[in-house]
Amino acid sequence: MIKNITSTIKYIGVDDTTLDLFESQYIIPNGISYNSYLIIDEKVAIMDTVDRRMSDEWWINLEEALEGRTPDYLIVHHMEPDHAGNIATAMEKYPDMKIVASVKAIGMMPQFFEDIDFTGRTISVNEYEKLSLGSHTLQFIMAPMVHWPEVMVSYDHTDKVAFTADGFGKFGALSHEEDWACEARRYYFNICGKYGISVQTLLKKLATLEIKHICPLHGPILSENLEYYIGLYNTWSKYEVESEGVFIAYASIHGGTKAAALKLADMLKEKGAKKVAITDLCRDDMAEAVEDAFRYGKLVVAASSYDGDVFPPMYDFLHHLKLKAYQRRRVAIIENGSWAPSAGRVMKDMLGKMKELDIIEPIVTIRSTMKQSDLPAMGTLADAILK
Repeated sequence: MIKNITSTIKYIGVDDTTLDLFESQYIIPNGISYNSYLIIDEKVAIMDTVDRRMSDEWWINLEEALEGRTPDYLIVHHMEPDHAGNIATAMEKYPDMKIVASVKAIGMMPQFFEDIDFTGRTISVNEYEKLSLGSHTLQFIMAPMVHWPEVMVSYDHTDKVAFTADGFGKFGALSHEEDWACEARRYYFNICGKYGISVQTLLKKLATLEIKHICPLHGPILSENLEYYIGLYNTWSKYEVESEGVFIAYASIHGGTKAAALKLADMLKEKGAKKVAITDLCRDDMAEAVEDAFRYGKLVVAASSYDGDVFPPMYDFLHHLKLKAYQRRRVAIIENGSWAPSAGRVMKDMLGKMKELDIIEPIVTIRSTMKQSDLPAMGTLADAILK
């Protein structure tokens, strides 16, 4: 698919609708796009390649968009294989083409392409250096840890276009129309969520520029209402609450913990909670659970005890939150244990290793199944959550 972004900048990326798991872990029911761009000027620049899975389609798009021209530069913003997969083949096909990338990216290239001699084929660039293509001038902005250390962003001064690497990316193929925020949020917190400080640094740099188009490496090109997208990224990267509400995440073995979680959800709604979202950690998408934990200001974790510890799906969830720098939230705990409850202790200890979390009291313990005698404690907890 070729699309004109401006009169001289073309989209030449491809959709991948057959991949089941992005990064071998994230469910992508609507596929993923690998975005690549081409700037046609006195000099011609390819802006990133694509995953080797979709090489044939990308080469067709590139050759058609070139219209007989030969690229002078390949700009590499990010070295992950879903974007850098065709560096070696592009070098072979265009022997006079120079690769332009950050110093760290160039240092990484032999790790991915051991049989390629990069000597004399690369141009390393530093913060705010510029490259003239003729009427277009690219300026390079370093964006380390968004979300790898070698990442950089390019800004085209002529058409006011920011090529933002994984920043502003989104799950979902471009051929599938859907709301941007939902899959962009799931993408952000699971891919970039740990690096909020780095994203904030990049946003401050971008704020000094006039931007008409944001061109990420995944997801749609953003050309309208840019304040909305930048505003969400600002909220997410500051770990601020996006939506008022309570998110309940439960891990239940035989259904007793599930019943307690559902009862608490009903109590919260009856007591006036604006929004209650709930997920089954044993069956639902873990990446969506992580997304919702960050989206809402209040989290309830409910889990069974298991082998003197906590039921593994809950352990996995809390481990994911720690990896992604979960912080600045209020968290309530419900544990279940038939003879020696241990889940509450383990969950509280795991949460205690995260930043600025307020544990809501009381921690509620149920024994095997929820009973009438448990309801007062559940009601007290619901009140404390909404306080």
